[in-house]
Amino acid sequence: MTGSTDTTHAAATPLDPATERRAGIETWLTDMDGVLVKEGRALPGAGELISTWRETGRRFLVLTNNSIYTPRDLAARLHSMGVDVREDEIWTSALATAHFLSAQKPGGTAYVVGEAGLTTALHEAGFIMTDRDPDYVVVGETRTYSFEAIATAIRLILGGARFISTNPDPTGPGPEGPLPATGAIAALITKATGGREPYVVGKPNPMMFRSAMTRIGAHSQTTGMIGDRMDTDVVAGIEAGLHTVLVLTGIADRAEVERYPFRPDEVLESVAELLG
Repeated sequence: MTGSTDTTHAAATPLDPATERRAGIETWLTDMDGVLVKEGRALPGAGELISTWRETGRRFLVLTNNSIYTPRDLAARLHSMGVDVREDEIWTSALATAHFLSAQKPGGTAYVVGEAGLTTALHEAGFIMTDRDPDYVVVGETRTYSFEAIATAIRLILGGARFISTNPDPTGPGPEGPLPATGAIAALITKATGGREPYVVGKPNPMMFRSAMTRIGAHSQTTGMIGDRMDTDVVAGIEAGLHTVLVLTGIADRAEVERYPFRPDEVLESVAELLG
């Protein structure tokens, strides 16, 4: 009787589906506050992750719903915290709004309640700023909301201007606590105009992600989104068909994840876990 040698081969440990999909990601979108930086400092792994993406040729954009600052301002802010992102690697709700409006009505006119980040984006998109019969009223973030400007916005919307908001965030952080933000002012205008709701371009509208992907030539099947909020980053990423990563360095914790009827593909302690 002929004997045989029993050779045992160790089986490779299979990757879980989320990690396997992440391995195929070619482009990344990432939120800024709560993901890369928080309270004036870089979060663990943020600078290294950006450097790794750049060294490996990964296309990426840093996203923010904040429409106050220009990409140049934000790049300088990130650099001061040790996260080296170029201005052309930043996509704001102001840029997304300008991209959307220029596609809707090239060379249009707008009355703007906002700051340099928004007005600069609209100017560069070919829009004219005016308070005389504008095509749009665009409300964005500012730390100096003017009663007169809000009253003008209300009057123009009632006169037929279309109402646009850069983002829905009702509050923003301030040194002594929350401050009223774009969503709160838009709600005031909605109430004063008898229910005229704005079209909101920023997160959680997946359009912001789609315009960002267009900017860098990305495809949803091979793009990942990293965020710290279930109600904006994750839900918009899911609706845009992206691989979603929630990090716990910002707003959300594991208990909050359980309160939603949808889940991100991955939940990580910080972006440092993406370096492994």
